[in-house]
Amino acid sequence: MSRYARVRHDFKKHKYNAKPTVVDGIRFDSKKEAEYYTGLKARQRAGQVVGWFRQVPIHLPGGTILRIDFLEFWTDGTVHIVDVKGMETKLFKTKKREVEAAYPWLRIEIV
Repeated sequence: MSRYARVRHDFKKHKYNAKPTVVDGIRFDSKKEAEYYTGLKARQRAGQVVGWFRQVPIHLPGGTILRIDFLEFWTDGTVHIVDVKGMETKLFKTKKREVEAAYPWLRIEIV
């Protein structure tokens, strides 16, 4: 069986053709996000990453929330905020600008 099992539930088709994928019993919104997770696990085994959180909400003024895919803690003491995107939407670009304006010390990496 493939490491990346396709999810065959009654999920609504994603408008950007992302394929929901399950790895280690965790449902990811896209195959690309699942592959990033697999790479993150490999970096943890290699001793580069201590750990991470998934789907972390960043609260913005006005009640808007940007939910990032991964908040990573690296062994060198750095923290990476990563959002896996196949395509940057106008809404995402706006929210990213709002986050970086509200929290100038915070930078979001796009993969």
